[in-house]
Amino acid sequence: MTMIDMPNPAPQPAQELPRLARDTTVDRPWPVAVLSQKFHDAVDRWPTVWVTGQITQINARRAGSVYLTLRDDFEDVAMEVNGFGQFAAAASVFVQGDRVTIHGRPNLWMKRTSLSLRGDAIVRVGAGGSLKAQIDQLRKTLKGEGLFDAENKVPLPEFPHCIGLICAPQARAEGDVITNVRLRWPVVDFKVVHVHVQGEQCPGDVIAALRQLDADPDVDVIIVARGGGSFEDLIGFSDEGVVRTAAACTTPIITAVGHEDDWTLIDLVADLRASTPTDAAKKVVPDVHEQMQLIEGARRQMTLRLEGRIAGEVRLVEGYANRPSLTQPLTMLEPYQRFVDDARQRMDIGLRRMVDYETMNVEKLRASLTALSPQSTLDRGYAVVQDADGHVLTDAANTRAGGDITVTLKHGRLTASVTGTEE
Repeated sequence: MTMIDMPNPAPQPAQELPRLARDTTVDRPWPVAVLSQKFHDAVDRWPTVWVTGQITQINARRAGSVYLTLRDDFEDVAMEVNGFGQFAAAASVFVQGDRVTIHGRPNLWMKRTSLSLRGDAIVRVGAGGSLKAQIDQLRKTLKGEGLFDAENKVPLPEFPHCIGLICAPQARAEGDVITNVRLRWPVVDFKVVHVHVQGEQCPGDVIAALRQLDADPDVDVIIVARGGGSFEDLIGFSDEGVVRTAAACTTPIITAVGHEDDWTLIDLVADLRASTPTDAAKKVVPDVHEQMQLIEGARRQMTLRLEGRIAGEVRLVEGYANRPSLTQPLTMLEPYQRFVDDARQRMDIGLRRMVDYETMNVEKLRASLTALSPQSTLDRGYAVVQDADGHVLTDAANTRAGGDITVTLKHGRLTASVTGTEE
């Protein structure tokens, strides 16, 4: 990194300071106090943690506070731990060289920007009761975070194609799981990851194996298997990192750690707990013989239902075939024939009535015409006289002597000449 000599920047008002670290520049830096405050705020959001190590220095003060240095058991790494009140009283009984496990929250002292752990619980490592108390405290913490809630459980696949198995190399648990699974469901495949199942390397190995199998798209379900052992032997499966990794897995997990009476924290976060590795094999896959019986029973039910359905359809067809409309098809035309016959009869009656009515009208008109016709007058002995132009003569003054006239009688006509007129 190249160092650049710059003049001392003038103090800037707080409202003009960059809000984010990426916004700082050589001209607009953060004061030390601001950066320390940023560190403090970030550390304050870190979760609580259980940490174990050896006490190398301890200073218990009368004011109810304690300061100690905790060193890693294997690496040359140390950290400062402090606490007050009940934690100070509990820590005051320990001396240099004691191995302890401490629960606390990371804390940043802003005046020196120094990072430490603010402890709230301490137990001695090696005493069974203390380890159980530690695990019980961790169980309460994880339960409070909801890691053990039933709604977080993932249902197991009914017919898994590939099973991921985490176990110790050449362990009896591996043979129990694989043998019993293949006896029940021979077509399943296995992806086995060997890990340390006790000791200091156990948590790290189990965490890596869980992440590896969970990221494998071929693995449908994961089994974590281990034979029985003492409480201390199984402590690695109650490690906080192991439990949180198992809770974060999207692949269903079955645990078979220890015997039926043994419980570890990974059992509480697993999607299913089996009492033994053999029990896990029985729960992870179905029994092929039971499935064959179920299939055979389903086939019988299907056959019975199909036969019953076909028999019902046959009876329905026979019922249709025996209907009069099919045995004597002409019966279907009888209603329509009766309708046509009735219509013809009604039409005939209607037409006759119309003809009679019109006939009466013609007779009435004929009588009226006859009564008004000139022929009726002629029939009574009268005659119609017309001049040469065909006009009917009604006045003798309309003709003259010597003019031609036509006389229409009842039968025939007469042509005559006027010899004289008279008023």
